[in-house]
Amino acid sequence: MPRGLWTTTVGSFPKPPHIERARNQHARGEISAEKLFELEREATIQVIRDQEEIGLEILVDGELYRGDMTTFFAERMEGFAISNPVRSYGNRYYRKPIAVGPIRRKSAWTVDWWKFAQSLTTKPVKGMLTGPYTMMDWSFNEHYPSREALAMDLAEAIREEALALEAAGAKYIQVDEPAVSVRPEELKLAVRALGRAVEGLKAKTITHICYGDFDVIYPAMLDLPVDMIDLEMANSRYDLLERFRANPFTKEIGYGVLDVHSHRVETKEEVKRGILRGLEFLKPEQMYIDPDCGLKTRTVEEAKEKLRVMVAAVREVRQEQGITA
Repeated sequence: MPRGLWTTTVGSFPKPPHIERARNQHARGEISAEKLFELEREATIQVIRDQEEIGLEILVDGELYRGDMTTFFAERMEGFAISNPVRSYGNRYYRKPIAVGPIRRKSAWTVDWWKFAQSLTTKPVKGMLTGPYTMMDWSFNEHYPSREALAMDLAEAIREEALALEAAGAKYIQVDEPAVSVRPEELKLAVRALGRAVEGLKAKTITHICYGDFDVIYPAMLDLPVDMIDLEMANSRYDLLERFRANPFTKEIGYGVLDVHSHRVETKEEVKRGILRGLEFLKPEQMYIDPDCGLKTRTVEEAKEKLRVMVAAVREVRQEQGITA
């Protein structure tokens, strides 16, 4: 592998239309859980093949077997119930977790999926979890005396899963905390909960934060106790780089160069300019180049084309800057 500008993605990939149909059919009782599982495994094989064909260096399983990033985990924990559909925005609805008792990890949530994905490639596959602060913030609480108490019990459960992923062989474990950026007054709680969730891990630890008020939480967010913080950069026109001028970014960074909210496929030159701007403030060995956020809102072809442009841009920057193995 090169000495910097590693290529990866944040986590989710678009669900192919046949998987969306199958999930709806299963919800209506029209196909079995076994049939849905078979289809999701086949689609995961294709996601790994696509990433290898594109040339990414650190892979993900694509999360095709997941729905909402909190409900998926809540459904597998003791102590949670699931609400009726709650409106998120527009015509999007989701079922919100409800803490109704002590939160506990009953069994593995993602380990078998990680093992399956890793068996398909010699490249490292990231373990992917939703963090304790975000799980707490995006759930109703009908049991715990405080938000802190719920977050810390979630941290214990998530830590058990993270340790199990590491024991299975995961070298990269990402614990996503998108809610951190919207409640800056609770950053210290987020730091403590995430710290417990990753405590004792020897794998490289990552958290993803997106689309929040970074003016308020930077540089304090550098206290998040992980090796890497993954940030959207392209959607905000790389404005965060100016914060790094006054307060240098001291961790590794997942450096987002693709706007996942746009159908437009970036040009190679656009992506190169974004990377080169980053290199004015960051060392190449700090930088992992990826999209701004998960790709699940794009079509399969849009996601693949965006990633092809990203990999081509990284390869040219490496060659021009002498960043080689």
